Amino acid sequence: MDVSVDYPRRVAMISLHTSPLAVPGVGDAGGLNVYVNEVARRLGERGLHVDVFTRDDGTAPAEVVEVSENLRVVHVPAGPRAVVAKEQLPDLVPEFAARLESRASAYDLVHSHYWLSGMAGLALRRSHGLPLVHTMHTMARVKNGARPAAGPTEPDLRALGESQIVFGAETLTANTTDEAADLVRAYGASPDKIAVVPPGVDLHTFHPCDQQQSRELLGVDPEVQVVLFVGRIQPLKAPDVLIRAVARLVEREPRRRERLRLIVIGSASGPDAGWSGTLAPLAAELGVGDLVEFRPHAERSELFRYYCVSDVVGVPSYSESFGLVALEAQACGRPVVATDAGGLRHAVHDGHTGRLVEGHDADDWADALAEMLDHPAERVRLGANAAAHASRFSWSTTAAATLEAYGEALRAARRRAFITGAWFERGR
Repeated sequence: MDVSVDYPRRVAMISLHTSPLAVPGVGDAGGLNVYVNEVARRLGERGLHVDVFTRDDGTAPAEVVEVSENLRVVHVPAGPRAVVAKEQLPDLVPEFAARLESRASAYDLVHSHYWLSGMAGLALRRSHGLPLVHTMHTMARVKNGARPAAGPTEPDLRALGESQIVFGAETLTANTTDEAADLVRAYGASPDKIAVVPPGVDLHTFHPCDQQQSRELLGVDPEVQVVLFVGRIQPLKAPDVLIRAVARLVEREPRRRERLRLIVIGSASGPDAGWSGTLAPLAAELGVGDLVEFRPHAERSELFRYYCVSDVVGVPSYSESFGLVALEAQACGRPVVATDAGGLRHAVHDGHTGRLVEGHDADDWADALAEMLDHPAERVRLGANAAAHASRFSWSTTAAATLEAYGEALRAARRRAFITGAWFERGR
């Protein structure tokens, strides 16, 4: 693409707390990592030069990793060269931002992801006048309003920081119209500075596939019915809801025990990482310990095969800004049962590509799963619709919408500079 003067040529993308090179499903790595990686790559393919700045936690192979011709990941020293809990990272933001000061003049725009990165982006905006585009991914006030009883409360410091970012950024990108409304409702964002940029899915990696072949490759019994969970193991993602639902299905119809399996893929995450250790005892207590299989995070190619193995994918999260797992599963032709909340309402079309369940009652989830498992023809219909639905979400489309948001930010910055200059002229 021939990048015109209406778009930036060099972008400083900030992902302070987690690297786009990290494997999703490990620690704090998840959908945000996939998002940053994919969008940065696609922007590079469109001719922009993108540097992604992340904190050096000692795991990177080099200070600067050349990902592609126009994309680099730069590891910035801030605090100890070691993994630091996300809850301790706010104290490192000033040092991280200060390290970027000497580099800032090389860029036309800053795009920050998550509130910690946004605070560093605000610092560069103030010191260098760089237009700031910010993507929340999740919001403290929204998460606190939807959190499970077992989940932690997001701190006031985060909500305050997000408010400052909303006020200071030229452009805010939201995954869905619902998220845009949350920005207005919870933070008083001006609607005219919000750009809706739906995430995408890697349609090369995730695509319709052969279930029998995949089961042979992974050694999964071709006769069993598989419910799959993929994600970080934390209360917000609620894999325990699926365990309870499976237990309820077996309680209702003991004959299901011979054929029903739940596979949980992911690793512990967040300040309550110990919570993951309660899931196996929960399954045993409910009498389905032998039906639940726990597996660690998987590489993308292996994850694709697990989607293919499944009959239905469950996404029982309490809050999701969009739900990339739901989209990946559907791209593989798998129907999804998801919570009727947040971005999942946009990722899953109720009755067309899967089912949306209101709340987290085990009986309601058991009903939705049974509807899928007991009607093979309906699964096929929903799966075909799901694949067609997901095919409309590509990362190239996301990058194009992001580029438009950059253009809006540059125009807003020029208006700001003009007004500021006019004000100084009047003050003479």
